Amino acid sequence: METKRIILGIDPGTTFTGYGIVSGDGKLLKLETYGYLDLSKLTDHYEKLEKIFKRTLSLIDEFGATEFAVEAPFFEKNVQSMLKLGRAQGVAMSAALYRGLPVTEYSPRKVKSAVTGNGAASKEQVAEFLKKILNFNLMPEKLDVTDGIAVAVCHFYQQKFEGASSAKSWKDFITKNPNRVK
Repeated sequence: METKRIILGIDPGTTFTGYGIVSGDGKLLKLETYGYLDLSKLTDHYEKLEKIFKRTLSLIDEFGATEFAVEAPFFEKNVQSMLKLGRAQGVAMSAALYRGLPVTEYSPRKVKSAVTGNGAASKEQVAEFLKKILNFNLMPEKLDVTDGIAVAVCHFYQQKFEGASSAKSWKDFITKNPNRVK
C-alpha cells in the first residue's frame, strides 16, 4: 500500500500566482483544489511577497500538503522582471520550507513536457490535457491556475516511484529498487 501524497504546485508571479493541489497514492491522481492569488491591485512589491508567503502557508495547513513543487522563473531579458519573479518564487519556497516540506523546482519546459509530452506546448494545450488527466470540466479563469496544477502533476509523475529520481543509472536504480525488477 502506497502512502497518500498531497502536492502543492505553485506558479509564482507578482501579478497572479496560480496554485493547484493534487493528491495521489500509486496511480490514482485527484485534484483537491486550485485557484490564484490576484496581486494586480497591489502596488507595494513587498506586500505582494507577504501575500504569497501567507497564502502558501494557509494552503499547506488547510490541505495537509506533504510535498511542494514550484515552477522556476524562465529566462527573461528584463532583469527587473526576473528579479521580481525570483523573489515571488523564493517566498513561496520559504513558506514550504518553514512548514518542513521538501521543495522541488521544475522548468516550464519540464512541466509542459510531463503533462503534454511536448515541452513547447501552449498554456491552453496544458489546460486541455489537465482536464483529461484530472477529469474536470471547468476551465479556470486564469491560465496561471492550470500552470500551478501542472507543476503539481509534473511533480507527481517525476517522483512517482520512490528512489527512481535519485538513481544515476539503470544499475543504480536496480540496486536501490531490487523489488521493482523481475
